[in-house]
Amino acid sequence: MLEFAVLGLGIGFLAGLLGVGGGFLIVPTLVILGKPIHLAIGTSLACITVSSFSSAVTHLRRDSVLPKVVLLKEVFSVPSAILGSYASSLLPEKALRIAFGILLLYLSYTLLKKREEGDENPNINYRAIPIIGIISGTMSGLLGISGGVLNVPLFHSLAGIPMRYAIGTSSLALFFTALAGSIGHYRLGHVDPRIILTLAPGLIVGGYLGATTAHKTHPEILKKIFAMFLVIMALRMIL
Repeated sequence: MLEFAVLGLGIGFLAGLLGVGGGFLIVPTLVILGKPIHLAIGTSLACITVSSFSSAVTHLRRDSVLPKVVLLKEVFSVPSAILGSYASSLLPEKALRIAFGILLLYLSYTLLKKREEGDENPNINYRAIPIIGIISGTMSGLLGISGGVLNVPLFHSLAGIPMRYAIGTSSLALFFTALAGSIGHYRLGHVDPRIILTLAPGLIVGGYLGATTAHKTHPEILKKIFAMFLVIMALRMIL
């Protein structure tokens, strides 16, 4: 279907360019097309696995991924996501969305405020990575979102990772996070392989194009694009 091909290309491009998952587009689109919400979420996670893998491979080839950061973050993200998913039933969703929206607005401000340093030999604050893992994992579990929307600004603002490295590292981290989630949903029958096969070509091509574009774009422009993306996501959460 043409709409799936276009959707896959767009999601893949965003994944490569910004290091985000794209579930915020995939899930509502599948629901509008008549798919049950649980199937939409599970299929979305599986799609994110494809798009993040495509973009991560491209970023890896350009040496803009920090594997040590990915490993350290995921050690804290995975259990935090599990705890967050359990806690989600105990907290009012509207309040969570408003709080998350405010957090995104704050992160967009800090992202623009922080001065970009050179890509060569970045001085990374590894002590901040576990904190980032806990925040990203917890919010992912609470709201059922991919961690990319938090990974990149937190990597850059708290850990001092340059934008290109933050985006590339987020892409690889998202792959493992989405893979774990999609396996669980597949076992529950919440993944439609036919949709994934339809979206996959666009996701792969888009992921490559987005990652390539990220390396051709000035870091300050990338920051402005991501900050605008955060504002849009924040308004979507609050309103």
